[in-house]
Amino acid sequence: MRTPDDVSAMLALKALGWGAKRIAAELGCSKNTVKRWLGAGGWRPCASPSRSKKLDGLEPWLGERFRRHAGNADVVRQELEAEKNIVVSLRTVERAVAPLRQELRAQARATVRFETRPGEQLQIDFGERRVMIAGRAEKVFFFVATLGYSRRMHVRAFTGERQDHWFEGMESTFRAFGGVTEEVCSTTPGR
Repeated sequence: MRTPDDVSAMLALKALGWGAKRIAAELGCSKNTVKRWLGAGGWRPCASPSRSKKLDGLEPWLGERFRRHAGNADVVRQELEAEKNIVVSLRTVERAVAPLRQELRAQARATVRFETRPGEQLQIDFGERRVMIAGRAEKVFFFVATLGYSRRMHVRAFTGERQDHWFEGMESTFRAFGGVTEEVCSTTPGR
């Protein structure tokens, strides 16, 4: 690979009537290199080979799954195999989602933490997951309470998300933390 200045020098020397062999000796390259660049008429970047990839056309699917799994490329790779029957290495998936990983990092940095005084606020909510219990997939509801000041958490599992589960979850939280906060709020709007 020759620099644009080398190729310009080749063209200038050719314009002065120099032959390819003489130009090659002057610039310290082969005669064939000089002939190739003179034939091209000037410097051009090398064309990178374009080949199809296993993940071409799956960018929207990869993006949705990558965001759903909070940046876990290995889970995306496993789902790719299970749902699309495409077997690729973890590194292939990581390269495909690299721009999305930068986007997730930027979003994480842009998040402003809500600060409170000690004992001021407790944030509560329910989440649900399917877990394996005795070899069967069961839906379990998790009550999660987080202190606003220390981010200390208390979690309880329930079979549902009824009002008595909310109360039982809050009571166990207050017992675990050894007191009651001034304010209790749900992290889910409308609750």
